[in-house]
Amino acid sequence: MREELLINVTPQETRIATMENGVLQELQIERSSSLGLVGNVYRGIVCRVLPGMQSAFVEMGLQRAAFLHAGDILECSDAENPRSIQEVLHEGQSVMVQVIKDPIGTKGARLTTHISVAGRFLVYLPQQAHIGVSQRIEDEAEREALKTKLIRLLPDNGIGGYIIRTMSETATDAELLADIDYLSKTWAHIREKSTTVPERTLIFQDLNLPMRVLRDVVCAETEIVRVDSSETYQKLVDFAHLYAIAATSKLVHYQGERPLFDLYNIEQEIEKAMSRKVELKSGGYLIFDQTEALTTVDVNTGSFVSGKNLSDTIFKTNLEAAQAIARQLKLRNLGGIIIIDFIDMDEDSQRDAVLDELNKAVANDRARISVNGFSALGLVEMTRKRTRESLAHTLCEPCPTCQGRGEIKTAQTMCYEILRELLREARQFSARELRVLAAPKVIEMLQDEESQSLANLSDFIGKPISLQVEAGYNQESFDIILM
Repeated sequence: MREELLINVTPQETRIATMENGVLQELQIERSSSLGLVGNVYRGIVCRVLPGMQSAFVEMGLQRAAFLHAGDILECSDAENPRSIQEVLHEGQSVMVQVIKDPIGTKGARLTTHISVAGRFLVYLPQQAHIGVSQRIEDEAEREALKTKLIRLLPDNGIGGYIIRTMSETATDAELLADIDYLSKTWAHIREKSTTVPERTLIFQDLNLPMRVLRDVVCAETEIVRVDSSETYQKLVDFAHLYAIAATSKLVHYQGERPLFDLYNIEQEIEKAMSRKVELKSGGYLIFDQTEALTTVDVNTGSFVSGKNLSDTIFKTNLEAAQAIARQLKLRNLGGIIIIDFIDMDEDSQRDAVLDELNKAVANDRARISVNGFSALGLVEMTRKRTRESLAHTLCEPCPTCQGRGEIKTAQTMCYEILRELLREARQFSARELRVLAAPKVIEMLQDEESQSLANLSDFIGKPISLQVEAGYNQESFDIILM
């Protein structure tokens, strides 16, 4: 697998595209006006405790109060001495918290008091005494070997625990020691600053997006990292020399005349990722519908007719759809509950093969995914961990005309609403004449197909009704003026 990272930097935003074998797989965006909060540590103040929900809200100086559940509080999750949230927190209490999930939609950020500091090879857990290994390292012998190696390198007077990241598989002793030193110094800085800053204040901010990607994403499979900003390129080189020396040789300053994302057709791929419909190479297609509660994916054969018979056509379409869905989930950064409606298959062996293909396709996704298989209704239910807004919610906003419904009322429906409102206004107010202001298509229908209805209403109320086109009105907007 040939992996490339493309980093496009402007003063307003930074965009990072992950390419695999020349195909866009993932897009991350960070804007200067709304930087991500995950990993940041704050000195917050408890503004509300909800014993019934075993949760609390904490103000940190952000737009909305953040959410803290008892399960994410150190004292409440102690297995030997568990306590309820009302025993640990009270309104007005000062507390040091870390963001584990960015604000999404109308929900505030999610917090924890289990502070962790991420390095390239390790995650430091200063308040715990546990050494864990990333779930992505599946070989049990390798997991034990990495644990033994880390324990040997840790200082005798060291405190806290660690999580060994996948990057550690190829790390040298010197690199691990440098990571341990960096993490311990960072925690000392956080702890010292937490005693001096006022409430509702940021104590520690995680690295910016390019540096986080260099720390967390660049690995042995990454062949090259192209950066189109000389300033960002130099900062990444300096950072790599200190914390990711192996990544230094992979950094390249792109200086071509064509914009970096245009060169790789990334802009076109972003436009496609905004679409509800995704075309498959075979002629089939997917329909994505994202709601507050879940995302649904509908698979259709479309114009695809290849295959020995209908069953074979459906099977091949579903196999291709499984691969495309896995890519779209990463590209669109869709999370939460995901329901996939594959085309119905008669044979259990075909369903098993499609499920295997889906599991294989999502295996290299960095987000935690759980695929539950086919339900009794023939739907595949799965979850994907959501820590930040989806691509659509980052780049788009609800349509002001349809308010996110995806549909608008027809011109005929609006005509009937206007006729009802005219009758209501005529009964309530005394006026010589009533004038209707509406969109061109609505006025056109009132003058043509519904002209008789308008004339009948005018006779009934005994007042003239005039029409005026307002080109700036959307189809669902209208006004009635009393003359």
